[in-house]
Amino acid sequence: MGKHCFLYFFMLFLVSEGLTKGVAGLACNWGLQSTHPLQANIVVKLMKDNGFNKVKLFEADPEALKALGKSGIQVMVGIPNDLLAPLASNVQAAVDWVQQNVSKYISQNGADIRYVAVGNEPFLKTYKDMFLHTTLPALQNIQAALIKAGLGQKVKVTVPLNADVYQSDSGLPSAGNFRADIHDLMISIIKFLRDNGGPLTINIYPFLSLYADPNFPIDFAFFNSTAAPVVDGSITYTNVYDANFDTLISALEKNGFGSMPVIIGEVGWPTDGNSNANIEYARRFNQGLLDRILAGKGTPKRRTPPDVYLFSLIDEDNKSTLPGNFERHWGIFNFDGSIKYQLKIGGGKGLVPAKGVKYLARQWCVMSPQASPSDPSVQESMTYACTYADCTSLGFGSSCGNLDPKKNASYTFNMYYQTMDQRKGTCSFNNRSVITTIDPSQGSCRYEIMIDLGKHERPRNSSAGRRPNSLIAALIIAFMLIICGGL
Repeated sequence: MGKHCFLYFFMLFLVSEGLTKGVAGLACNWGLQSTHPLQANIVVKLMKDNGFNKVKLFEADPEALKALGKSGIQVMVGIPNDLLAPLASNVQAAVDWVQQNVSKYISQNGADIRYVAVGNEPFLKTYKDMFLHTTLPALQNIQAALIKAGLGQKVKVTVPLNADVYQSDSGLPSAGNFRADIHDLMISIIKFLRDNGGPLTINIYPFLSLYADPNFPIDFAFFNSTAAPVVDGSITYTNVYDANFDTLISALEKNGFGSMPVIIGEVGWPTDGNSNANIEYARRFNQGLLDRILAGKGTPKRRTPPDVYLFSLIDEDNKSTLPGNFERHWGIFNFDGSIKYQLKIGGGKGLVPAKGVKYLARQWCVMSPQASPSDPSVQESMTYACTYADCTSLGFGSSCGNLDPKKNASYTFNMYYQTMDQRKGTCSFNNRSVITTIDPSQGSCRYEIMIDLGKHERPRNSSAGRRPNSLIAALIIAFMLIICGGL
């Protein structure tokens, strides 16, 4: 009887572990630059339902960190670049930041914060050396503050860097080295990270290789590539992701850091805002990426895969479009947590949408049938609407790029109307518009209805999502006790 009961309870342990953990091993970025953000507890549930157990935040958002408390999701919390200067110049500022944004959420909310990301791609060439002199001192002060808070062993520091911090003069990964203008600074940062147990974090974007170079071989951007491979000595590279990552590994090896741990902080593919940013390419790239992660596949120079944070979880309609209109469309989910395209996430599972989302009334603002697109006031109204709303889907090669002039105007009017929460007077446009209850969406072009921020319930404790599993486990225990009692 004892032996049988032991086996029953061992099986119960395995079952209950599976119930509480679900699909394991996926990581994502959660951006918050949205005019109508999803409620934080809904996003946390969305992550858990889709097997994400690690998340990177670009800032210490209070609602996000509270919702992540006791969720079982490990957190990398970011420090924006505009805070680097004050944190670099004042140790007490770093101590205060850690207390307010790390210690507080660990002790009061049970957030599982594992990393602090100091800055975000601070050495981009477009920043023109703005953060060269503040990144390392800020990193050092945050590390000192974590030690002072008693978190030096639990929470590690890192600096998310763009892949442009390294290069190869020959174009081959084996020739990789750090950019000459920041070489010494990179070595100092990597040595500091290594000495304090922190990883190096690198963002890799095959899409941007394609975006920046019209002659880039499209197929080489994907994992199931049929493009001509790059042969580097005894190694053959069939995709740009592997070649890019191994260029970094070569740079680390050249400078005495061959065993330095590396995290891929951002990698993904956008779905709109550019002719190469579309559903087909995004699905192809991200499914290939997920297949590698789930199979535990590394690169030729690093067979053990790093943690890979998918960019991104949901779209952000308020991001800067300076790099390109695609910047607002990196999510595998739409802004409201609905599914853009299906992905296999392991265990025979596919993506599931967000639950509990409340929307504004099912109505749209469109151009009046009596109005003419050639009317100067219509053109002025369109310009005004797109100044305050996201019209990036209207560009050439984008999802709404083929609308006729009238529908084009209707799209801009509706985006403004929805962004302004359908408030009275926001669908006037000099009497050139009307409200309709007939969905004007067509094909791939969606005329949005925004989230109703006023209708959402107050956030619930994020641990509530685990209660059904606990109940099931309790029922199984009771069942096993009955069986064992009868043996």
